[in-house]
Amino acid sequence: MIPLARARAILDGALAFARAEGLQPLAVVVLDAGGHPVATAREDGASLFRHDIARAKAMGALGMGADTRVLAERAQGNPVFFGSVAAAVGGDIAFSPGGVLVRDAQGSILGAVGISGDTGDRDEAAALAGINGEHS
Repeated sequence: MIPLARARAILDGALAFARAEGLQPLAVVVLDAGGHPVATAREDGASLFRHDIARAKAMGALGMGADTRVLAERAQGNPVFFGSVAAAVGGDIAFSPGGVLVRDAQGSILGAVGISGDTGDRDEAAALAGINGEHS
């Protein structure tokens, strides 16, 4: 479980990182381990689908138990399987960096952060900054 205060700190840290680094406007979604939204934000200027993409990144990470960077790499080597996964979950998964699991000190999954708005690499960097408490 990710308490609201932690989810907001992750969100605020990710957005602070994004502004400090000059990223494009972002959407950020923080989900608990059950896939329920705990905190979300869409910056002014973020395009229409950014929230949906951010949520799909977070849900994909949760559903597959791995960050979306790893999923994207796996999907390249097994496109039929991952295409089937996307169909089975109604498209509620995105194969681009920016979906990052949030774990406790023992490695248990507490939830996930999904970010969309810039390149996948930069979305992921913002997610990691938020999770790690940088720029908050």
